[in-house]
Amino acid sequence: MHITDPVADLLTRIRNASTAKHPSVEVPASNLKKAICQILVKRATLRVCS
Repeated sequence: MHITDPVADLLTRIRNASTAKHPSVEVPASNLKKAICQILVKRATLRVCS
């Protein structure tokens, strides 16, 4: 599956998981997404980025 906007996809997956009260969310890996997740962890928006 080809995603045209990986940042929007990442944020949508996080938002949807949060709304559904899921304890975690999995997304296809990339360096950009990892960097974004690390920023969200620093800002206390996410608990863990692995």
